[in-house]
Amino acid sequence: MTHAKLEEVTARVVARSETTRQAYLEKIRGAHRPGVSRSHLSCGNLAHGFAASDADEKATLAVDRAANFAIVSAYNDMLSAHQPFKGYPDQIKRAARQLGAVAQFAGGVPAMCDGVTQGREGMELSLFSRDTIAMATAVALSHDMFDGMLCLGVCDKIVPGLAIGALAFGHLPCVFVPAGPMESGLPNAEKGRIRQLYAEGKVGRKELLEAESQSYHSPGTCTFYGTANSNQMLMEIMGLQLPGSSFVNPGTPLREALTEAAVARLNAISPLSGDFLPMGEMINEKSIINGIVGLLATGGSTNHTIHLIAIARAAGVIINWQDMAELSEVVPLLCRIYPNGSADVNHFQAAGGMALLIRELLDAGLLHDDVATVAGEGGLARYCEEPFLEGRDIDWRPGPDKSLDPEVLAAKAAPFSAHGGLNLLTGNLGRAVIKTSAVKPEHRVVRAPAVIFEDQNEVKARFDAGELDRDFIAVVRFQGPKANGMPELHKLTPVLGVLQDRGFKVALVTDGRMSGASGKVPAAIHLTPEALDGGPIAKLRDGDMIELNAPEGVLRIEDESVLDRPVANYAGGHQSGMGRELFAGFRQLVNSAEEGASVLGS
Repeated sequence: MTHAKLEEVTARVVARSETTRQAYLEKIRGAHRPGVSRSHLSCGNLAHGFAASDADEKATLAVDRAANFAIVSAYNDMLSAHQPFKGYPDQIKRAARQLGAVAQFAGGVPAMCDGVTQGREGMELSLFSRDTIAMATAVALSHDMFDGMLCLGVCDKIVPGLAIGALAFGHLPCVFVPAGPMESGLPNAEKGRIRQLYAEGKVGRKELLEAESQSYHSPGTCTFYGTANSNQMLMEIMGLQLPGSSFVNPGTPLREALTEAAVARLNAISPLSGDFLPMGEMINEKSIINGIVGLLATGGSTNHTIHLIAIARAAGVIINWQDMAELSEVVPLLCRIYPNGSADVNHFQAAGGMALLIRELLDAGLLHDDVATVAGEGGLARYCEEPFLEGRDIDWRPGPDKSLDPEVLAAKAAPFSAHGGLNLLTGNLGRAVIKTSAVKPEHRVVRAPAVIFEDQNEVKARFDAGELDRDFIAVVRFQGPKANGMPELHKLTPVLGVLQDRGFKVALVTDGRMSGASGKVPAAIHLTPEALDGGPIAKLRDGDMIELNAPEGVLRIEDESVLDRPVANYAGGHQSGMGRELFAGFRQLVNSAEEGASVLGS
């Protein structure tokens, strides 16, 4: 039986989205035409479309009896998570040919790594890269040659961008094809310890680099549970990836077999099959709600309080932080994966993985089972299965019925927390979100004077100067999408963590982001309206007393006369260099964080 709160929030989302969802469905249904897409092209158009193909593919594409699939890939060999995609196009083409279909590499999309750009100017392009990827996906698909799409992506803004772009072509079926996590390296707790020692000046850069290199050491996704692995969870629980495909390591026979199986499933739901399943029809209000539940139950990335909103809007579904916060009241935290624990995603996979997680949530009535997925008949219950190799073929078998490590993946009857760990904060400073799953209960309420910063580097400089050994709330403003593209403020975590460990009451309030790696320090993030949009955060000064109360959902300035002050002038300095000048139009057009921080107008 479905939980009453799940039904309540879903019904509200359906009602709120009635007009926009209907308009979206009318758009994609109007775009669908019988037969293969290329049959509507002129001979000249089609000749251009297969001019570089081999003789067999030309013969197949010249007639209208076989599907042609688009490959849209975020491959590059600098990102460890995307390097395994190098050989995927050839493998996909071979698999398609065996099915009597064709696959063409339709286009590549940019893929940047937040791990490389964190704390650097390039990070100010990161959020905007999502919408750039969405637009690049649309360009790749615009040739109207295709009857389905395979999206190859893993990391932070890339999967959301691919999903948004693919939903613009929601009259076509779509399967996401992951690459899997790297094998486990240096334990996450040790990595965190070295980072904190470096922040205190107790170890040098050589020791820090050695620890980081032992953590990020091979092809595959970084193994902590940040945005990249949250993406994989999300695509699976929303039915866009095959069951059990998210966390299989690269380069293994099972990983290769899953890629071939993804092609077979796309062929099975293509317009030429009897089970045609367009992506835009498949992804609906219930699919989106399932994504929110998965995010909460796993302690996933706070970035998805932005990205999931943008993905939903691309399908005509309107969700907000209130929906997420209300679901968090009833969805238990079932996972302890770093930074919410010491284990990594490989440990999660070994403990029972997505199959067990989904089984527990379905049994608790906290997921909608009556959804369509790329796996075919059976609803979301199919995702309680996991893949095993039988020769070269995959046999999906029931997943474990209990956790093999309750310290990593808990049962619904004994969760790590009855609360999903995501709170909406409201008050006279605006609206913000806070992730509490890694914050100890004694640190979730902070009342302290503000210390104002307009650059994350200022926090480290004042820490090094010994000026921050006290109770305070760091207000880091002019970090929203309109100001500088809303970079992730990674440099703040070690500094504030050290001060908290020294016994000081500290917290963060910002209109910027802290990412999926945000951890033990209470952080009110994504504050909207942002400072550059006239938000009250732009009126604060050093010493103003702030209350941050996560359990009560309160964020406020105690002296309301502060709100009568003029807003502070924005010093700027983030408009040019490292390509930032190219995104001036994005900064002018972008909407708020709770609307998805998008320039696409969805």
